Amino acid sequence: MKHMKVADLMTDEVVSAAPGTVFKDVAKLLAQYDISGVPVLDDEDRVMGVVSQTDLLAHAGPGSGTSWQNGTAVEPPTAGDVMSAPAVTVRAEETVADAARLMTRRGIERLPVVDVEDRLVGIVTRRDLLRMFLRPDSEIRRRVTGEVLTEVLRVPAGDVDVHVVDGIVTLDGQVERRSQLPALLSLVEQLDGVVAVASRVTARTDDTATPHADQARHAMPW
Repeated sequence: MKHMKVADLMTDEVVSAAPGTVFKDVAKLLAQYDISGVPVLDDEDRVMGVVSQTDLLAHAGPGSGTSWQNGTAVEPPTAGDVMSAPAVTVRAEETVADAARLMTRRGIERLPVVDVEDRLVGIVTRRDLLRMFLRPDSEIRRRVTGEVLTEVLRVPAGDVDVHVVDGIVTLDGQVERRSQLPALLSLVEQLDGVVAVASRVTARTDDTATPHADQARHAMPW
């Protein structure tokens, strides 16, 4: 079974900041590119942290610009001062579903995408992840019939009819064994772009009954 990878959805041209980028310049980047956060990179493009709008607002105030105390200039805060660290990152080869779960669990809006050496290669946002639910119904149907029914479950062509409307998959027909039914439902639900599954598939034979139960039935005097 193939699942959409983070690499399929990520943006590879990433707006970033250096640890020494001053507060106001980070704010300008967010406004200029209409983004909600930027990764902070070291000299080797490794992700040190992330500065979000929330981080900027938490540090906004009189100290966000150059000020003077006792005749001495006080430098404004930098990206390295206000960033959230360590950064929560994801690898390009991980699935979109895994990235979505990570975002939800950590309550974040974006994930820097890194390579095996933790160097930045892209970024993926919640908005990007929503794109997986915009897959054409025809593509979803092709994957259900080709990958799930034919390749995995070995169901003969025509035994199960597949209809897909707005990501909702409806299944009608018969499979050979009852044990195939839960696998069919689970595999279709896991496909990228599937919103819901309605299955009216039945089985020709019940291979889930235990031998002990069958023997007990045959042993009854009636």
